[in-house]
Amino acid sequence: MKNIRFVLLGQLILLILVFAILIFGSSFGISAALWFVDLPSLILIMVILIPGLIIMGEWKDFLKAFSVGIRKYRLLELKNIIEAVSAAQKLTIFGALFAIIISVIIILGQLNDLEALGANLAVCMMAGLYAVIIEFFLLPLRLNAERRMNEEMDLEDE
Repeated sequence: MKNIRFVLLGQLILLILVFAILIFGSSFGISAALWFVDLPSLILIMVILIPGLIIMGEWKDFLKAFSVGIRKYRLLELKNIIEAVSAAQKLTIFGALFAIIISVIIILGQLNDLEALGANLAVCMMAGLYAVIIEFFLLPLRLNAERRMNEEMDLEDE
């Protein structure tokens, strides 16, 4: 079993590489990198994700997901970890949808400025991009915990 931290690091490197190819391969150059930064959208997703996990009591189990495969967990703990990561995935989607809906409402309130419409729509879509990136990291956490749970169940059957 691979160390989940190495998997996440590999994914981060892959994401940075793809992003760099897209940025430097365009005619816009490095200034295009700033187009992908929208702190209000990212903060809104995190404000829904982190407190949501804490309120649901899933925060500690979510943090354990980063050490599955390194530490030994019982079946019940693995089940709780999988549920916590699943909750994080859903909260990320809800946070992104919330940010997108708020952005669309603001854009619709400013339709008289058609020159800014394209830039405003681009910012509106950033929350969706951030949700996809976060999911890119959450999916291996969940799959790793599910794989480890299946291995533990096989060991109990023997």
